[in-house]
Amino acid sequence: MKVPFYKMQGAGNDFILIDNQQLNFSSEQLTKFSARVCTRRISVGADTLIAVEAARGDGDFYARFFNADGSEAEMCGNGARCVARWAYETGIAKEKMMIETIAGDVPAERLDTRTYRVQLNSPTVFEADKQIQVDGKEVAVDYVELGDPGIPHLVVHEPDLAMTELETIFDFARKLRNHPAFEKGANVNFYDILPDQTVVERTYERGVEDFTLACGTGTGSTAYALTKKGLVKNNPVVIEVLGGQLQVNVVNDDLYLIGDTNIVVEGTILDEDLAV
Repeated sequence: MKVPFYKMQGAGNDFILIDNQQLNFSSEQLTKFSARVCTRRISVGADTLIAVEAARGDGDFYARFFNADGSEAEMCGNGARCVARWAYETGIAKEKMMIETIAGDVPAERLDTRTYRVQLNSPTVFEADKQIQVDGKEVAVDYVELGDPGIPHLVVHEPDLAMTELETIFDFARKLRNHPAFEKGANVNFYDILPDQTVVERTYERGVEDFTLACGTGTGSTAYALTKKGLVKNNPVVIEVLGGQLQVNVVNDDLYLIGDTNIVVEGTILDEDLAV
């Protein structure tokens, strides 16, 4: 099987992008495909597969996001920025476009050659300072869902996060991600606020089941929670992630994610063990 693809990344969040208008893979095939090709070392490797399909409504196209474990995600902020660039550069959309997703329509805009802005799905659930128990201890978390169906996120303060080895909080992150208080599980966004109001963020992603270099919806959820609680005053909120820097404009309940995109590879997947 030969599958044309693009490899892209935004703030280190990396994606395999395929045009499913040409391939016509079923949902079951996309699940199997993503679980294989997103596996690092034995195939192409990525956090997420993006499958572009024909618009189902008034948007420019429909984008589906499949995690590295094969599960389908509601939306992906950095993925939306990357697919927006792909759509503009391949001529299927103009500088301003509408991306249809499971979680709702996502407006996107080209700001320059590599910088793209997307309007994330608006928060539909926000619970500040929710108390849960982990290993018998009370932990305060902010719970945010973006879109409908909602993309679930926890926002958790971790002091001195920039200097924290992720291995030391990995088990804690996994317990939060699978906590029974959250029916769908949750992505876990640890944060710390520096003296200049820059936010340091580290995200453990549901579906990847590990820390990733960036998570767009997680960054949006973190900026929203911290703004609503009055912990940050800057707008846009500047957030440092492992893969670089992202910015989020918070305008009431509207969230605008801004950052760099990078086209890494255009080619053909030839994986001889790929079976869909």
